[in-house]
Amino acid sequence: MKDSANPENEGKVFLYRYGKKIFDKIMESMKPAFEDETPINPFDFWKGADFKLKITKVAGFWNYDKSEFDASSTLGDFSDKELEGIWKQQHSLAAYTADDQFKSYDELKERLERTLKGNYSANVEEEQYEELQAPTPEPVVSRDTTPSSNGEDDTLSYFAKLAQE
Repeated sequence: MKDSANPENEGKVFLYRYGKKIFDKIMESMKPAFEDETPINPFDFWKGADFKLKITKVAGFWNYDKSEFDASSTLGDFSDKELEGIWKQQHSLAAYTADDQFKSYDELKERLERTLKGNYSANVEEEQYEELQAPTPEPVVSRDTTPSSNGEDDTLSYFAKLAQE
């Protein structure tokens, strides 16, 4: 869609990691809280809706409360052929949902039992340290990458640098 800060990104498909606030907005668009609102699948190319990513700072922290979905429409008013080209640019999420990305039922059950019994050990601390070191997967693609706040690149590069250390 539009990215006035980085016009070279327009027309490209990216993975976008988002948190609870945006997830809640996606879920609310699909299952509205009020009867007079029509549910939409924002990921549908023909009947979906563009997501306007609006980032503000509240008390020194990034805030996405002003982000919203546009009205339902065909993505970019593109033809079916153009939409197929965009569809082919999508990233596979199979690596993020593979079985090896999740602990087995037995591992989770054993850890729960240890926690409930208050039987903490050095082994648990090592597991937590390993989890912090493991890379986290990036979720689904957003239809719009327009930031409304300056300095996002600086912040992201700062956290990327911290992650490498």
